[in-house]
Amino acid sequence: IGTKMETVKREGIDIVFAIDVSKSMLAEDVAPNRLDKSKQIVSQIINQLGNDRIGIVAYAGSAFPLLPITTDYSVAKMFLQSTNTDMVSSVGTSFDEAIRISSTFFDDKKTSKLLIMISDGEDHSEGAEAAAEEAYKLGIKIITIGVGTEKGGTIPLKRNGVVESYKRDKNGEIVITKLVPKNLEAIGKATKGGYVNGNN
Repeated sequence: IGTKMETVKREGIDIVFAIDVSKSMLAEDVAPNRLDKSKQIVSQIINQLGNDRIGIVAYAGSAFPLLPITTDYSVAKMFLQSTNTDMVSSVGTSFDEAIRISSTFFDDKKTSKLLIMISDGEDHSEGAEAAAEEAYKLGIKIITIGVGTEKGGTIPLKRNGVVESYKRDKNGEIVITKLVPKNLEAIGKATKGGYVNGNN
């Protein structure tokens, strides 16, 4: 019994998952809701990986580095499950900041870099495409995954799992939040990546 150092040859890729945690991700137009569906998708992708490293970023109006790049998938899943809409306080969806923070995770020049962004594409900040183009110059490819439906849904506000009310706008109207694929498609296109509908 003892320990020894061993050199491990890595041929995997580095993947950062950027998960939208804005309030619209609580909409239940996909079951159980958009955020939980996002977690399921990320979990399924992680299950298919081999010796790839992964990191996680959560974003809404600002972005928050949740898990630095690691090969520890069980820890990654733990952090993934803890993701919620109270993590990031500001309103909106700052794709550009999510892309910029995710870009700082990639620390190995020789490894292929992939950023997987999951969102409903709604209520986004300006500058997302410009940030994507900057990422592309750093050799990062972005694949965006859209969750939600174009018909949309309401945003239930729950306490202890019970719906108390629905999110309303300034005029007191109940908000209907919809999937906006074109915003996500533009980001994927800017890095010669792609867009995937998360309902498939």
